[in-house]
Amino acid sequence: MRIPYEQLEQEVLYELLKEIVTRDGTDYGNTEVSTEDKISSALKALKNGRANLYWDADSETATLKPADQ
Repeated sequence: MRIPYEQLEQEVLYELLKEIVTRDGTDYGNTEVSTEDKISSALKALKNGRANLYWDADSETATLKPADQ
C-alpha cells in the first residue's frame, strides 16, 4: 500500500526514513554516506516525485521505491 508521505507528521516521516536508510542490506556503494545525508536524499526523492513510500502489511515494514516501479 502506498503511503502519502505528505500526510505524515514530520517527526514520523523522519524516523520512518531513518529506519529505511539504516536497514541491514542497504548499500550506498564504496563511499561512506552519513545517515543524515541518506535521509535528506530520500526526502528529496519523495518531494521530487522520484520515489514513493510503501507499507507491507505482511512484514510490517515500510519501503522506499523508485516512482517508476
